[in-house]
Parts: sequence; C-alpha cells; structure tokens
Amino acid sequence: MPQRRRPAHPFCAGLALALALAAAPPALAQAPTPATPPGDPVVARVDGEPILLSDVAAAARDLPEELRGAPPQMLYPLLLDQMIAGRAITAAARRAGLDREEEVRARIRRAEELELQQAWLTREIGSRVTDEAVRARYDREIASRPAEEEVRARHILVPTESEARAALAEIRGGADFTAVAQRRSTGPGAREGGDLGFFRRGDMVPEFANAAFALQAGQVSENPVRSPFGWHVIKVEERRQAAPPPFEEVAQAIRQQLLEAEVQAAVERARAAARIERFNLDGSAPRPTDGAEPPAPAAPAARPGTPLRR
Repeated sequence: MPQRRRPAHPFCAGLALALALAAAPPALAQAPTPATPPGDPVVARVDGEPILLSDVAAAARDLPEELRGAPPQMLYPLLLDQMIAGRAITAAARRAGLDREEEVRARIRRAEELELQQAWLTREIGSRVTDEAVRARYDREIASRPAEEEVRARHILVPTESEARAALAEIRGGADFTAVAQRRSTGPGAREGGDLGFFRRGDMVPEFANAAFALQAGQVSENPVRSPFGWHVIKVEERRQAAPPPFEEVAQAIRQQLLEAEVQAAVERARAAARIERFNLDGSAPRPTDGAEPPAPAAPAARPGTPLRR
C-alpha cells in the first residue's frame, strides 16, 4: 500500500506550505479554535508529550497573513508535521544535554524575558490606545487647530554671497528664475528649478522661513538670505491657508505617538516599582565621579545643499 509522501526534511514543510497556499481562498482565519478539554483533543504525541489541537491553531495564527486563510484540511497536516518535527528536535536536544548548557540557558532566559516584557506591555497599553483615544487626540490637537498659512517657494542655494548676488542680478535682468536655479543652485530640487513645494513656517529653518513668509506671490527676495546651509535667493510662487489634515490621513501617526507615549509611561511605572542597583562594568560599587558624563561633541558644520526642512 503506498505511503503518503512527506517532504524530504521536516522543515521543508514551510516551503511546501507557501507554494501550496499561494492561491488558496481564505478559510482558516474564521475556523473555530478549541482551547480547553474536552474540545481540545490530543492530535499527536512525541515521546509521550502531547500536541493539542489548540497548539496547531496557535501555530496557524503565527503564519504570514497570506497563508493563514488556507483551508484547514490543507493546512492542518503540514502544520502538524512541522510541529512534530520541532518537538522531535527539541527532545533530541534535551537528550543531548543542550538544555543544561549555560550558553543555551542564557539564550532561553533572554527569550523568556523578551516574551514577558512584550506580554506585560501589551496588557498595560492595550486598553489605553484605542480607536476612541486616537479620535480624541485628533479632535483635541488637530481638528480644532485653525488654518495655517503655507507658501510654495523656489530657491537658489549657493555657497557664497557673491554667487547669490550674481544669480539675483540675472533674475532682475529678466532671466527665468527656474532656469537660473537649474543652472546655479546646489540645493534641494535644483533639477526642478529649486521648487520646494508648499511648506509651513515651522517646517524650515528660521532664517529661510522668515524671508519666505515676508514675500507675496510672485516676489523674489530683495537680497540674498543667509542660513546655516548657505546663501539663498527665494521666490514665492503661491500662498494659501491650509486646513488641518483629515483624520484618515493622520490616524496611524497619532496611534504611533500614543503607543510610544504609553510604552514610555509603562516603562517608567515598572522602573518606579523595582528596586534598582547599579554597578560598574567590573562589578564594583560606583563612586561619585563614575556618573560624570563626558562633554557633548560639537555639532558638525552645516554644508551647502543640506535639506532646509527641520
């Protein structure tokens, strides 16, 4: 009687699964997930250790999204083969005494710590970062914001004042600003004629922003403008009042901000509740001078052509 064909190596099942499920319709994602006996039967044993149906379902949830929707009758035997192979390898490692090797035990401890940290943070912040909280932040900080002025400007950026004045003289003599920018500018958007698009005052360094927002549409700066990036000749193309962005456009960014803030707050709560002792790298008790910080390095000099936006 012919036997059912198996992959040459147990972990080849992952590759076989990916190929078999590439065009499979969604189904498993909606399949029930029994969790407790008697609805959680033993579906295999490896050296007497049971594999439960809920173990297979959990493994299915860890698959990439495009594979989770495979029909259970296709997915189940492949996942079970993988789990049996994995348990067999784990048993072989224990028989070999690897679970008693200090390096392996240290890696296991680190993995356990990471899982515990993730589980605790998820529990702490899960009820705080909700759709309602995201909407409330949007309504409070963005939707109620008044319209803000924006300008669309072009610029010619050059390293020296004399080069800037030469470019400005060309423009005053009737030369096209875009053409001069393409030929002379070393700054962002030179190939597009120095076009910076629309921006708000706070988007740019103050020297550039103050000069640009002092111009009306069609005007060119009377004198070159110096910034940390070089010398600019600026032309404002348009001015407009920009309404706050719609909720859908910024919801994900707001959610990320909330998550970061809640994680930071949770970390601080955990630190406050813990008894913390610090030691030097050699294990000795710290001395009063050990905490002194070296002076901060000097900021690098700005280079011509560096983007203007903050």
